[in-house]
Amino acid sequence: MSNSDAQSSTSDLRYVQYHGSKESTYLPAIRQLISKDLSEPYSIYVYRYFLYQWGHLCYMALDPSGNLIGVVVCKLEHHRSGTFRGYIAMLAVQEAHRGKGIATQLVCMAIDAMAERDADEIVLETEVTNTASLKLYERLGFLRSKRLHRYYLNGNTAFRLVLYLKAGTGMKRPQQLDDSGELPAQYGYSATSFDEIGVRDGHPVLEGSQVP
Repeated sequence: MSNSDAQSSTSDLRYVQYHGSKESTYLPAIRQLISKDLSEPYSIYVYRYFLYQWGHLCYMALDPSGNLIGVVVCKLEHHRSGTFRGYIAMLAVQEAHRGKGIATQLVCMAIDAMAERDADEIVLETEVTNTASLKLYERLGFLRSKRLHRYYLNGNTAFRLVLYLKAGTGMKRPQQLDDSGELPAQYGYSATSFDEIGVRDGHPVLEGSQVP
């Protein structure tokens, strides 16, 4: 595909907000798209946990025929740290459409939606070896806040990234990593995630976002 063809195909995409009335159309496609990038599948209840409560924070990229090309799934709720925290749970783009800025557009839409709803910060996890993910998020202003050893069920390690949307939010917790990539132990900042929920707090565990 030439550069002009790539630009044309990208400009033909539609970015739409997920709506529960279209579950039968979009949920199977979302599951299929995301599962291709994960080491273990999520049950349908994991998707519904997010989409039923925060479908307004899920954005999709559709081609001219209405086929799903990319998706981002998020949540936004009060966190025990005292912040109103957004969380990017899933991000995926079809392999044939990667490198065209679709993932960046989806993340920016999610960030804007959470900022409009008065979020203090946004967090996510991604594998330490996922350089594409790290570049995307750090380009958007996310900072590495913690290394999570053997975070994923496949044994891989993750970075937790955070984007502060309000001045002073970062002062509520330490930001500086020590030489090992960890926050100093005396701060007592524990990784209980998938943004500190998951089965550890009675909800399904997700692996963290996978970025094309």
